[in-house]
Amino acid sequence: MERNYRLLWERGELARRREQAFRHLEHCRLCGQGCGVNRLGGEVGICRSDARLLVSSCGPHFGEEPPLVGRRGSGTVFFARCNLRCVFCQNWDISHQDRGFETTPEELAGMTLALQERGCHNINLVSPSHYVPQILAALEIACGEGLKVPLVYNCGGYESLTALGLLDGIIDIYMPQ
Repeated sequence: MERNYRLLWERGELARRREQAFRHLEHCRLCGQGCGVNRLGGEVGICRSDARLLVSSCGPHFGEEPPLVGRRGSGTVFFARCNLRCVFCQNWDISHQDRGFETTPEELAGMTLALQERGCHNINLVSPSHYVPQILAALEIACGEGLKVPLVYNCGGYESLTALGLLDGIIDIYMPQ
């Protein structure tokens, strides 16, 4: 089955959305907080993120709903930091304690392709809200290398209409926590 994101990539729409998403980092309104900081200029918003991409971990994950996990796992990428800052967060060490490593979109694309190669049934992006531009950049690269599994957007549910518009037709499954 051909994924919508691949069709958007073939038509150049994914590149257009990536460019648009990065422009939104100048006055960031990518999450529901809408703090408006200039992340491209090094400012950090409520999510404590500038324009750099931080990944906490990635690998097959078996702790999700059975239809996502299947037999070979959900290919999960946990992003560091978060736009919500919930005191009851199950991923506290990742979202509040900045446990992550700086990653380029090229490296993120490589991670998604490696998860696909390992047989994961999908790419599960966990706490992705504040990294939409970088994710779109990685997805554009990964499409060129053959990414074709479904994309899961595993978020806190506090997304902006801007981000949802950028992701329209790209994400296969939205999974607000």
